Amino acid sequence: MNNEINTENIEIENNNKNNNTDNINVKPFVISNVGMSLDGKLATIENDSRISGEDDLKRVHKIRKSVDGIMVGIGTVLKDDPRLTVHKINAKKEDNPIRIVVDSNLRIPLNARVLNDDATTIIATTENMGENKNINEKIRELAKKNIIIIKTGIDKVDLVKLMELLYKKGIKNILLEGGGTLNWGMFENNLVDEVRVYIAPKIFGGKGAPTFVDGDGFKTVDECIKLALKNCYKLDDGIVIEYTVKK
Repeated sequence: MNNEINTENIEIENNNKNNNTDNINVKPFVISNVGMSLDGKLATIENDSRISGEDDLKRVHKIRKSVDGIMVGIGTVLKDDPRLTVHKINAKKEDNPIRIVVDSNLRIPLNARVLNDDATTIIATTENMGENKNINEKIRELAKKNIIIIKTGIDKVDLVKLMELLYKKGIKNILLEGGGTLNWGMFENNLVDEVRVYIAPKIFGGKGAPTFVDGDGFKTVDECIKLALKNCYKLDDGIVIEYTVKK
């Protein structure tokens, strides 16, 4: 795992020029990992997300320890306030991956745990960054925390360009622990290489309950993401299924 990255004060990168998303040359290897109920829900309608057992949590943290970066969307930060560190298994501070938060409008609270000094944090945002009149003050406060800000896209983070920039920063593999919106963006742009799913023997129901992938969805089966089974095994009281994404 590579956790060495330039964090001198704050790094504002504006990368909207000459952005041809069809000509990406390199990107990190992306593993999408999720724990869900049998009916594909990440939590109940009351946001009760107790899905994984002890062994599955250890499995996830072993993945965290093995990758260069871990990525979530701002929705996950606002809802769960995660640390995004390795703490369910034996690990040192330097084992923590670089934390990447996709936050188009820079809504991240300054007291979010992902901004602590347990690991480097990158915030991917946009040129416009919403209509927050206090945005410059927030940027100054983030500078004090040595947070790296990457600006790519006008109103919405350009995920394809972001992957290219992260790769150039030495982040060669990423664990994607996103919610339905970010997951859709990553799949839609064909940026995911592997999928690992823990399925708990539970049915949550609820049309408003969060799901693995949301977004607009693909219109036809021909357009959808195709997967190839890599592995499958029992864990806790559920199963883990691992797929590679067909390119």
